[in-house]
Amino acid sequence: MRLPRDVSGRQLVKRLAAFGYGVTRQEGITSRLTTFLKGKYHITPPDHESLRVGTLRSMMGSIAPHHGLTVDELAGELLPE
Repeated sequence: MRLPRDVSGRQLVKRLAAFGYGVTRQEGITSRLTTFLKGKYHITPPDHESLRVGTLRSMMGSIAPHHGLTVDELAGELLPE
């Protein structure tokens, strides 16, 4: 699946709430999000206007296995076209 190029850090934080993520720490331009679904897991997305595709894919690559999904499945649920 092709990832969109116009996803901001704030949009990603809002969309990750559907997977149980909530902001647990805010430092500068990064927020630390934590979920307790399927065990405790942290992710730290930067608060940029537009995330680079590689950064977005890398974050999704670490989130997907924790939830038992592939990157494409996660992208389909998290970033609907």
